[in-house]
Amino acid sequence: MWFWGFLLIVLLVAFAPAIIERLRQTIGPKQRAGADGDFAQLSQGITHYKWVGPVRGPVAVLIHGLTSPSIALEGVAEGLGKRGYRVLTYDLYGRGLSDAAPGLQDRAFFLRQLTDLLDHLGLTEEITCVGYSMGGAIATAFAAQSPHRINRVILFATAGVETVESDFSKFCRNTPVLGDWVYGLVARGRILGQIPTDSANPYVERVLDAQRQELKRQGYLPAVLSSRRGMLAESMEKDHRKLGREDVPVVAIWAEQDEVIPISALGTLAQWNRLARQEVVAKADHAVPYTHPQELLDAVANAMRD
Repeated sequence: MWFWGFLLIVLLVAFAPAIIERLRQTIGPKQRAGADGDFAQLSQGITHYKWVGPVRGPVAVLIHGLTSPSIALEGVAEGLGKRGYRVLTYDLYGRGLSDAAPGLQDRAFFLRQLTDLLDHLGLTEEITCVGYSMGGAIATAFAAQSPHRINRVILFATAGVETVESDFSKFCRNTPVLGDWVYGLVARGRILGQIPTDSANPYVERVLDAQRQELKRQGYLPAVLSSRRGMLAESMEKDHRKLGREDVPVVAIWAEQDEVIPISALGTLAQWNRLARQEVVAKADHAVPYTHPQELLDAVANAMRD
């Protein structure tokens, strides 16, 4: 009997991450009912998107980062809307109210979602592509692939230049199977522990609550790990150099106290693309789009004015 008991324990331990993942909430019609925005059935799955600002005007497409859904850029979207932009925000697959689409979340995966969405909406004019953190890498890749579709690229604490990565993340990213198992068991607690418990700012608190809710949804943690192995494993040097050669206007804003994307990335990007306009938001960390949205927009305006 002891053998079968031991075997049962081994099986439970081995399949614990998969069992836990299956117990998490799926995203479907019930969760999407009454949601702000709209939904598009694209080639890889359903994508949640939202328009902000006037019905006419130059289009700005905002792309969020690795762990937070599009609400993290809501303050920036509203600010750009007040400046006359017709702003499109959307949830990357596995985040927010978009499907957890299968496949490695690499460059091709994310560019397909963005291209599908633009085609679905019939957007053929030049756009201002705005990306935050991992979204910055996606925006850069899209602009380098389709410079004729780009009016300007605006990057907030963008990935793909320099990144500080924990030993835990490196191990899980570089170790198939075992890395997935460890990530499935441990990552939720680690991410939850990094989210502040409260904020005096109502908007920031809504973003923090959205981050907590993400950890309850099925497909979220696998999507984050897949992105680490895919999009975030790439250096965007070739893409930035191409944007410089193609004279695509680039504005890069960094956060002075960012511990995820170090401020030294400013110097690296300057080497890759000497034409890029760059600014720094003082006393801000990696959460800069939702803790300092006005300062971020002011920095963009300063960079574009120089």
